[in-house]
Amino acid sequence: MANRIFGGLPPWSLGVGSMLSIQLSLSLSVGIIEIVGPAGLAWLRLVISSMLFLLIARPTLRWLRSIRRGDVLPVLGLGIATAVMMVGFMGAIERIPLGTAVAIEFLGPLTVAAVRSGGGRLLVWPILALGGVVLLTEPWVGATDPLGILYAACAGAGWGAYVLLTQKVGDRFGGISGLVLTIPIAAVVVTPFGLPQAMNGLTPMVLLGIAGLAVLAPTLPFILEMLALRRMTQTAFGTLMALEPAFGVLLGLIVLHQMPSWVQAIGVCIVVVAGAGAQLKGKRMPVEGTSSALPSSDIDEPLTGPIRLQ
Repeated sequence: MANRIFGGLPPWSLGVGSMLSIQLSLSLSVGIIEIVGPAGLAWLRLVISSMLFLLIARPTLRWLRSIRRGDVLPVLGLGIATAVMMVGFMGAIERIPLGTAVAIEFLGPLTVAAVRSGGGRLLVWPILALGGVVLLTEPWVGATDPLGILYAACAGAGWGAYVLLTQKVGDRFGGISGLVLTIPIAAVVVTPFGLPQAMNGLTPMVLLGIAGLAVLAPTLPFILEMLALRRMTQTAFGTLMALEPAFGVLLGLIVLHQMPSWVQAIGVCIVVVAGAGAQLKGKRMPVEGTSSALPSSDIDEPLTGPIRLQ
């Protein structure tokens, strides 16, 4: 079904849709973090997303037995990276503005894009995006919560690892098979920290709201970005994510009333230019030799993995 709905769209539009969904979810998360805590919210979203993916894919024991020994470490690594990215960012937006947190976190995939660019002309786009991120962050203005910055930096490290590992896992598995494994792993990793926090303020209405957030992110973005990465290089994908701080500032303004300065507005324009420039040579051919998708999955073509969390 996902291929039928989204398959005809250009890959950049899938990435943009994913980022909008993520940033809307994050901006709506700020109030809920005050109730269940950052780790509690991350855990609940991962648990609910795990259930959604299992319901969609319905994995069989036969499929689970087909997983090779060499698949274990990449899948575990992706689950851990997802957990770090989720918890780190929830902790960051509790303490610093959404746009600032996204800008700092973006340095992770930006580094991936720069290191793997493979050519001087492509390298100019990550460098340009870095300049925009600096303007968005405004490190020269006032004192920012150092723990919030640390949380965002940890989320960025997780996101960088995530971009690398999702493409590797997606090249190995067809459809959403990789997500059926990695999201539950991330939920298990977060459980020791998230479960105690979540139990403090959880009510039926709060749980219903978190279920909606789990659909906005990570469920929908995972599907959109896996489809996008099937047709994009890691460099193009990583640089397209330069748009993430811009959407963070935009949704922070609309939902949280966090007004950006004129310097940050210039930074938004710069990262938009860098993201668009990355698309000039952003195609990626499908990789052959993936394992079979889950029997019930509609997304049955080889994917190169996404995405991102939050």
